[in-house]
Amino acid sequence: MIELRSDTFTLPTPAMLHAMVSAPLGDDVYGEDPTVRTLEERSAVTLGKEAGCLMPSGTMANLAAIMAQTPRGGRVMVGDESDIYCYEAGGASVCGGAVYAPLPTQADGRVDLTDLARPFDDDPDDPQFAPPALLCLENTHNRCGGAVLPLDYLTEVGRFAAVHGVAFHLDGARVFNAAVALGVPVADVAEAADTVQFCLSKGLAAPIGSMVVGSAEVVGRIRRIRKMLGGGMRQAGIIAAAGLVALDEFPERLSADHANARRLAEGLASLPGLKVHPVSTNIILFDVLDERYTWQGFIAAANEAGVRLSELGHGRVRAVTHSGVSAGDVDRALEALSGVLEG
Repeated sequence: MIELRSDTFTLPTPAMLHAMVSAPLGDDVYGEDPTVRTLEERSAVTLGKEAGCLMPSGTMANLAAIMAQTPRGGRVMVGDESDIYCYEAGGASVCGGAVYAPLPTQADGRVDLTDLARPFDDDPDDPQFAPPALLCLENTHNRCGGAVLPLDYLTEVGRFAAVHGVAFHLDGARVFNAAVALGVPVADVAEAADTVQFCLSKGLAAPIGSMVVGSAEVVGRIRRIRKMLGGGMRQAGIIAAAGLVALDEFPERLSADHANARRLAEGLASLPGLKVHPVSTNIILFDVLDERYTWQGFIAAANEAGVRLSELGHGRVRAVTHSGVSAGDVDRALEALSGVLEG
């Protein structure tokens, strides 16, 4: 079976497994796990921030960052196609008392500054309106096919946030993919944001965990909120050890995932009955135009042929390349999907 549903299906490497069983451990709730502390320090330095905090998941990482920077009743400006808005169970409202302000997402993952400015047009003295407190962007953008936000746009958004007195959070679950695509250090991608979340358990191939980085003050608040949400962990060095290997070994190899994605996209585009969307990183979105298939039917037929695919909104089919998918796997997947369309 060729697994293309998500890069969350990556498996830890032998080096990660060895590091996990040999890591020095302590009680992380007391701040005494040395492996966790090393991972948090390295993550902060790598992204150019003061401090970091290990989180069990990207969803909790985003939620804690939002809660740490948004007062109850404050507005969180998010793209209407963002993972925070679409896939994270409304946590900022349910747990943090924040109000989502969904704004139009452009095809390239951006939210126009004119749209970001709209919430600031309300009368700040009118008690009916929730005050804007935080804006969130996603990079790379999942539902926009792994689109990469340009550096000048991120800088512009950072200036906009500073002028309007709000914080800027970057959901950088795949921020290392963005850095590889742009050919710049990941700290350049993170520079304009006050806080950044990134996943260890997607393309970086660790089995669990995400990081939040930012100023020491904000990360201190995030750490308390992590405890409140039930995310305080004890001997979490077994998780952090794999994360350290991920940071050492995997950012440089993400370019292979991008190359395999381009290879897969080009092959899919050559098949009759499929329309492939532009590809930027490791995510391919395509529409099934063959009238014999609904998207559900095509995914089921692909699964029967040995290729696992998923749907990602609006009836689009998603395929994601990762460390568990080789160039040979891409070719075998194309052969199988060609057979589905010819059958």
